[in-house]
Amino acid sequence: MAGYRLLIKASAAKELEAAGTKADRQRIVDKVRTLVANPRPQGSEKLAGYADRYRVRQGSYRIIDLIDDQRREITIFKVGHRKDVYR
Repeated sequence: MAGYRLLIKASAAKELEAAGTKADRQRIVDKVRTLVANPRPQGSEKLAGYADRYRVRQGSYRIIDLIDDQRREITIFKVGHRKDVYR
């Protein structure tokens, strides 16, 4: 079974660059890379009110993504601290 293709919106890339310390950013990038092999890891939750958007936790940070199973794509929409990401 082939992995998914990963797409990151420009706004999400900027949010990632602004996130916390270098160690925080590295952990977030590592978590995003694991999504290619397993787009719905244990602990991910479907967001209410959206068709295929999910939330993945990485410490105090959240990664909001859209999973398209037919096209086998994962699009990262938002990356941010848990107090700000849902606004």
